[in-house]
Amino acid sequence: MDSLNEFFISYGYWGMGIASFFAGTFFPFSSEAVMAALLATTSMDPVLVVVSGTIGNVLGSMVNYFIGSLCKPQTVSRIFHIKPERMDTAQQYVMKYGAWMGFFTFAPILGTAISLALGMLKANVWYTFLTTFLGKTVRYVIVAYSVLALK
Repeated sequence: MDSLNEFFISYGYWGMGIASFFAGTFFPFSSEAVMAALLATTSMDPVLVVVSGTIGNVLGSMVNYFIGSLCKPQTVSRIFHIKPERMDTAQQYVMKYGAWMGFFTFAPILGTAISLALGMLKANVWYTFLTTFLGKTVRYVIVAYSVLALK
């Protein structure tokens, strides 16, 4: 994993965006580690690091949304190795709270299930995009602030 992190770090803002995209999809990857390394070891602009991370991560979650909109729940659970209980929980929350659940797509593992469930239940794509964007931005601002406070 370290060499993969180094690869993304070597590409700066683009690397942050690409790492965040993969982390936003169903791939198990920590974009926070890339962000922390970039902010701790380079003089890159923290705002641009957060922006590139947010854009990549939101796009990754929207890929999940569109996959969810095209697949049946059983197919999603099987292909993405998400336990049916997690999918059921995500679907229940999405049915109750709608596209506002997009805010919580930043959560590890459950975030993927939420974005897939939003797609499966055909939640409003624009509200989903907006709430996902807000949640991911808050998360990356907190990560960046935490790293910079320790610097």
